[in-house]
Formats: sequence, C-alpha cells, structure tokens
Amino acid sequence: MSLLPPVLSGYGVNSGGDDCGQTPAHLAAFGGQAFCLLWLLRTGADANQQDVSGETPVHKAVRAGSLECVSVLVASDAQICNKKGQTAEDLAWSCGFAECGRLLRTLRKTRRPSVQTDVTCRARDHLSCAGQKRAGLSPDAQDGKKARDW
Repeated sequence: MSLLPPVLSGYGVNSGGDDCGQTPAHLAAFGGQAFCLLWLLRTGADANQQDVSGETPVHKAVRAGSLECVSVLVASDAQICNKKGQTAEDLAWSCGFAECGRLLRTLRKTRRPSVQTDVTCRARDHLSCAGQKRAGLSPDAQDGKKARDW
C-alpha cells in the first residue's frame, strides 16, 4: 500500500506520477497489489488510462502475471491496444502467462466486444503491424494465426 500516501497527499488517483505517465493504478497492477488496485478503482481511478506506451493497468497486470489484478480489472472491459497493437490478451500470450491469457480469452469470447475498441485495435494492428508475424500464439490458434477475430 505504498502507493496510498502520494494519492492521499494530493496527487490524485489518475495523475501520472512518473516520466512514463503511469498512474497509481498502473503501479498497483504491475506490483500485483490487487487490494490497493481495487481501492484505487473504487475511489475513481480510470482503468482505461494509458501511459506513454499506450498501456492500461490491465496490460501492466498481465506483464506481471498477476491473475488477481487482471481479475479486478476485467470488469472495466478494457480492450485498448498498446502502441505495439497488443491487447492485454495478446500481451499475456507473448509474455508466457497462460492463465492470464486463458482468462482474457474466455472473457473475450463470452462478452459482446466494444465496437469502437475493436475497430481501433484492428486499425492500429493493420497500420503498424502489417506483414509482421508476432510471437505468443494462443493454444487454440490454427495454421499459425493469432486467435483473434479478424
């Protein structure tokens, strides 16, 4: 809970406190601090706020392999792509965190996707990653393609 003193001393739950633009929610997610993250979200933290890499707190939770933090954040339905065109699910597979990847894949398949987010991710993937092959294929991918709704 070392993130709380700066927040309580006037910085605010959505202020990017470092050069990378990471908010307390980003730091809590990357640190695997699920209870702190839940508190931040309940006090107004924006689960969809992006840092300078275009990553949201769910991307950071996935990078840390924190299934608890991913679980706290999935209610936000964040499917924002980072600057490399990766969703949190893509990142989970490429970082080798299969549990996080399976959770996010299951949620993606059972939820109705956000049209705006889906178009944004597809456009960014098409423009910035055209012709590139990516690592981290999901277990149910066929013929070497990503398990994604293209």
